[in-house]
Amino acid sequence: MPDLVRQEIAATADTVVVKVGTRVLTNDQGILDESRIVSLASELAELVERHRRMVVVSSGAVGAGIGRLNLHERPSDLAQLQAVAAVGQSRLTEAYDRALRPHGLHAAQVLLTADDLDDRTRYLNVRNTLLALFRFGAVPIINENDTVAVDELQISFGDNDRLAALVTNLLQAPLLVLLSDVDGLYDGPPDAPNSQIVSTVTNLDAATRWVQAGGRRKPTDDSSTPPIRLSRGGMASKLAAARIATTAGENVIIASGRQTGTLRRIMAGEVIGTLILAEGPAIAARKRWLSRAARPRGQIWLDEGAVRAVQEQGRSLLAVGITSVQGDFHKGDVVALCDANGREFARGLTNYSHDAVLRIAGHPTTEIAGILGHRPYDEVIHRDNLARMIH
Repeated sequence: MPDLVRQEIAATADTVVVKVGTRVLTNDQGILDESRIVSLASELAELVERHRRMVVVSSGAVGAGIGRLNLHERPSDLAQLQAVAAVGQSRLTEAYDRALRPHGLHAAQVLLTADDLDDRTRYLNVRNTLLALFRFGAVPIINENDTVAVDELQISFGDNDRLAALVTNLLQAPLLVLLSDVDGLYDGPPDAPNSQIVSTVTNLDAATRWVQAGGRRKPTDDSSTPPIRLSRGGMASKLAAARIATTAGENVIIASGRQTGTLRRIMAGEVIGTLILAEGPAIAARKRWLSRAARPRGQIWLDEGAVRAVQEQGRSLLAVGITSVQGDFHKGDVVALCDANGREFARGLTNYSHDAVLRIAGHPTTEIAGILGHRPYDEVIHRDNLARMIH
């Protein structure tokens, strides 16, 4: 049945990022099942026809490579695993392209690493490329660049969840759909006869605590959100991805990709899977990059007054409030701001290098010129270049 909230989300989602997990695209032997790509492509084409901009973040390269190379098992050696992914990636893209062509669409392969989203210029280049692909009538098929992304390959499940959330931020897409072999979040043990899928989550903190606890205790808050427990593997990764998206003002739906027509039903506003609602309004594109995609090059610790000024009053960071500095950063780098307990609460672009900040830390702005010989900026980080973190 349709739901008014879901109908509104579906109706206003002009751009949708769809993450497709490995277990959706592969059979029980871990080999790519092209019939599932054909089914998904049909749904994607319907939505493109309705003037939706569709992006697919797709796993499955290793499974495609295993099938193409006629291997009997997944390699354990990293170099071999990367080679299998390289072979499989071409087959995966070919499969999407063959499935989309009858609908008058093309698949566009986009391989990304963390560095591509870390660097501001490359981040914007990726965004511009994706926007150009939409104009050409292509469907971007995005994946981790497994041949060079060593850490990601060693994670067996969930790495593309975070990538999909970052792409959602990058495009400011109103909706992220995570398709996997999980049906959603359960209100009890998934195999228990009385357990049901939680339709809507409004308190992600409660859900995350429940999953992290392995379902052994109830959330401690008094929210009306039912207690959530881990259903099957990868739910913690999905909730972490959901946090990246929802704190930027985007909605997330977790649903089974093994059921035919799931995406079609989601975009019709039907109640399927679990909807995790956006937390507050959308945030500016630059601050999305600062707080979510960019990696800090150092840390700056602040006293209580400076923490309050930045976090609660939205003010710039001045040298007088700095108590400690760590890392090797330069002017223009992203740095993390931490409170006395070491909790990161904001990130920003620094006006001064590590050495300079170390020298002026704890001093009033009026003393900077005397210490450094000049004072190019009053603020160590201007408030326009600060983004508060939401945990």
